[in-house]
Amino acid sequence: MNNRGGYGQFCPVSMASEILCSRWTTLVVRELLCGSTRFNDLRRGLPKMSPALLSKRLKELQQAGVITVSRKTKGSVEYHLSEAGEELRSLIMGLGNWAQHWMESRLSLKNLDPSLLMWDMRRSLNVKLLPGHRCTIQFLYPELPGSQKRWWLVVADGAVDLCNFDPGHQLDLLVTSSLRTMTAIWMGLTTIKKESDTGQLEIDGDQALACSMQQWLGLSAFAFEPRRVQ
Repeated sequence: MNNRGGYGQFCPVSMASEILCSRWTTLVVRELLCGSTRFNDLRRGLPKMSPALLSKRLKELQQAGVITVSRKTKGSVEYHLSEAGEELRSLIMGLGNWAQHWMESRLSLKNLDPSLLMWDMRRSLNVKLLPGHRCTIQFLYPELPGSQKRWWLVVADGAVDLCNFDPGHQLDLLVTSSLRTMTAIWMGLTTIKKESDTGQLEIDGDQALACSMQQWLGLSAFAFEPRRVQ
């Protein structure tokens, strides 16, 4: 691995921090661990990171031996974790588990982002629990501005597409809630039943889909970590 300079200490923690502790770097690794391999997919998981900074961090990670870069047909580029990068999985997941365990839930729900939430939901959806035919699920967040208010998950042939424009398919399910409520469900801070019972979440459409939503929705990878604080 190439040392990019920084702390000037021989301690391995210092050496690792020189690579991983620059702004956004651990989140770039998180996205790669979650399966994103293309630049645009990485951007969707990091919507507030500039493309220029993402490019810079990817180059730094490549120089450090954390990722490899391959060129595919038609000039497309893919990024993959190296053996050293894969070894970071327990470290990155451990950071998330620590935060879920110890940080107050109000802090977890401080920085809400519909595009990030929907992208996370899209890649964690359990398609095996959904109908075999094409299934279209709309999420409506009434309090958000027009461009962020409506999102669609379209499941077909085992794949899930995320749209923030109407795909033109007949809806199987409409889920209406505040962004805060859906984020809390996703993070395992509450449940679909609890929010439905209190009127904070409304589900309209196919009853079988509605009743099984807690199962097919999936949850954040950190949702099952027991919490010490609320």
